[in-house]
Amino acid sequence: MTPPSLAARWPALPWVGPFAVFMLWLAIGPALPLPQPWESIVRVAVLVAALLGFSRDIIASLRVRHALPSILLGLAVCALWVAPDQLFPGWRAHWLFQNSITGTVTNSIPPEEFANPLVVTLRIVRAALLVPLLEEFFWRGWLPRWLVNPDWQRVPLGTFNAMGFVLTAVLFASEHGPFWEVGLLCGLLYNWYMWRTKSLGDLVLVHAVTNAALAGFVLVTKQYAYWM
Repeated sequence: MTPPSLAARWPALPWVGPFAVFMLWLAIGPALPLPQPWESIVRVAVLVAALLGFSRDIIASLRVRHALPSILLGLAVCALWVAPDQLFPGWRAHWLFQNSITGTVTNSIPPEEFANPLVVTLRIVRAALLVPLLEEFFWRGWLPRWLVNPDWQRVPLGTFNAMGFVLTAVLFASEHGPFWEVGLLCGLLYNWYMWRTKSLGDLVLVHAVTNAALAGFVLVTKQYAYWM
């Protein structure tokens, strides 16, 4: 008899596994003695392996049903993300955003390393292609359903539940540290769009467009703080 697959034994693994690997790398990555561009190469390779190893069936099932609205929403969220700091200089320096709980604004890659085209390319790949998949699988694909019912596979994608709607947005905000207020707004908008479309593929597209547009903004303006 063929032993059951990991996904059969732990159905949440394809939804949670890549995100767990991502968070683990954020925790231990800075302590690893990897100079650029090797740190970027290894990080992307690890995330690709996690997505293909755990979630390839989910990836294969994704469908975009509302391409234009999804692209427009992604651009709008990017604009909302950068607006406070552009409209109000010094906004991010306020203690509400940088403190002992939320942390301080830091760059995951020193600005001088962005002179390397490979580092820049891998940073865009990670932000625009990999992170939207692993985060949406967790934040919109699994966690809201699990909050509705621990037997989460019985809960359809996009099911509305007030506690899940708010709690996932708050937790999503906490992941973004000093940018928590725009992270909260982003999480609420993404949750609303998931409820309206019931389409995880569209959420991945929205998130990808947001991150790709933000990458373009960073490269044009050299405001690397947005690349945490």
